Amino acid sequence: MCRQEEPMKFVTCIWMTSCNKMIGVVLVFFPAIFLEMDILPKNTGRKMLLSGASSPRSVARMDGDVIIGALFSVHHQPPAEKVPERKCGEIREQYGIQRVEAMFHTLDKINSDPVLLPNITLGSEIRDSCWHSSVALEQSIEFIRDSLISIRDEKDGISRCVPDSLPQHQSRTKKPIAGVIGPGSSSVAIQVQNLLQLFDIPQIAYSATSIDLSDKTLYKYFLRVVPSDTLQARAMLDIVKRYNWTYVSAVHTEGKYGKATQSG
Repeated sequence: MCRQEEPMKFVTCIWMTSCNKMIGVVLVFFPAIFLEMDILPKNTGRKMLLSGASSPRSVARMDGDVIIGALFSVHHQPPAEKVPERKCGEIREQYGIQRVEAMFHTLDKINSDPVLLPNITLGSEIRDSCWHSSVALEQSIEFIRDSLISIRDEKDGISRCVPDSLPQHQSRTKKPIAGVIGPGSSSVAIQVQNLLQLFDIPQIAYSATSIDLSDKTLYKYFLRVVPSDTLQARAMLDIVKRYNWTYVSAVHTEGKYGKATQSG
């Protein structure tokens, strides 16, 4: 069991549809959270995730009746020379570790509330995406594999033998993932969604803003808690109109994000 020792301000929202089919936890982050968080890991679950820069990758787990998967960029992208090995870079304290701690803290608050989800405990399985598509896909495959093994064993009535020395805080039987939170990057989220939707696994993004992800015919299991880039482009246009500017130059980055914003 991983817990957040330090209290912090937070906002949580539970979104639930068909309890056995889909449960998502939406985390709303404020700057105050990041300032107050203890970024130095103090228990085993967090230390496991910190060691995920090399293969095999470690996972931070929190037991529960319903398991929520998460992809956070705990480490930076692999350096150019390490891309073939998918070996991630340095630890990202603010963008990575603090989001992990925020999720643990939020789940603890939800589970300790006797009214919010009575008789249901939410757990988590957090994996490191390293802000890189190949790493995120690798970790998504692990989510899917665990879910398929769990479902197959349940259907076949299989009971797996485990050593008596297995720590009590570790689950002896893995539960399927109810949904996945993240990853943060739009381009990575698109690739992850293309994989997850093949297995009917919902995905909730917290910072993926690509306009492409609004297409429900292509990404039917994707949801997000931030507006798309369309609103950003409209806001920029409103500023131009407000000040009656007649000549505007636009400089954008290469890729879908920059081009879509300029044309939007």
